Amino acid sequence: MYVEDCCEILDSMRVPITASEREEGEYPYYGANGIQDYVVDYIFDDELVLLAEDGGNFGSKKRPIAYRVSGKCWVNNHAHVLKPKAGLDVDYLCYSLMFYKVDGMVNGATRQKLTQAAMRKMQIPIRTMDEQLRIVNELNQILKIKEQRQQELQLLENLIKARFVEMFGEPKDNPNGYSKKKLKDTCRVITGNTPSRAVSEYYGNDIEWIKTDNIVEGMLYPTLATESLSEKGMAVGRTVEKDSILMACIAGSLSSIGRVCVTDRKVAFNQQINAIEPNDYNTLFLYVMLQLSKGYLIEEINMALKGILSKSKLEEKVFIVPPMELQTQFAAFVEQVDKSKVVEQ
Repeated sequence: MYVEDCCEILDSMRVPITASEREEGEYPYYGANGIQDYVVDYIFDDELVLLAEDGGNFGSKKRPIAYRVSGKCWVNNHAHVLKPKAGLDVDYLCYSLMFYKVDGMVNGATRQKLTQAAMRKMQIPIRTMDEQLRIVNELNQILKIKEQRQQELQLLENLIKARFVEMFGEPKDNPNGYSKKKLKDTCRVITGNTPSRAVSEYYGNDIEWIKTDNIVEGMLYPTLATESLSEKGMAVGRTVEKDSILMACIAGSLSSIGRVCVTDRKVAFNQQINAIEPNDYNTLFLYVMLQLSKGYLIEEINMALKGILSKSKLEEKVFIVPPMELQTQFAAFVEQVDKSKVVEQ
């Protein structure tokens, strides 16, 4: 059944309040990605599902952000507001939208948007109320387990970073007085590229072509790429061998810039990524140090001018260079902890 047939669409009641107009209050003020603020008034008081219109991370999986709200709240004009009609459980509606593939339904080059017209044509599978509640219960249990696993993964990640600080101190403080060098003096930095799309022979199945989506926070290695290059494409592309570092250097948000992973295979990569081939560093040591140096890496980036950490800027960054023996000891610890992380993942 179409969304427009099984839900009341309350978009006409969405009213934005500019940041300067907002007065701090007790009622949540929602946008595409959740609570933006708390305000003194409300326009809704019901069990609703909010579906991101824009600002949502549709990403490669083309799945929208959807979440349930309950009680008094205000919703701005970046989230569709849906109230399920009789016979449709609100949580079931929310899950149906969360896992809905909207490939082909969103448009916009720089900022993708799920319009109301497209949203109205999304189809919700209608089942008996008992079936809806059974599905909701199963998904609740699955997501609870997933959340527990994510917490355990974060604890392991924190353990690695704590061990780094214990052995070497905070990189920017350098309490142990290690020598410091520019990255260009200790590593080779390579910016990726995109072989011409006009030449179909450049694309095939010979080598993975990594994009920033494949560099996932907390995951040591890049995920499997959705596109690959041919041998001809490899010849005009940029590649690195195993045990190199890939860093996202062009992204839509500061939180994404500086994200890193370590290659466990030979890969090609696009122009939004800078690869780092260490000479005076153990790869795992450098990987963790770059994670801990996120603030330093992005401190000069102006998102208003398009967020870029260029190769030249990255090469000029200065980092500590501890003795290789200590780096190797730390890397052995990282390998042991990562085995536990793999089990959790």
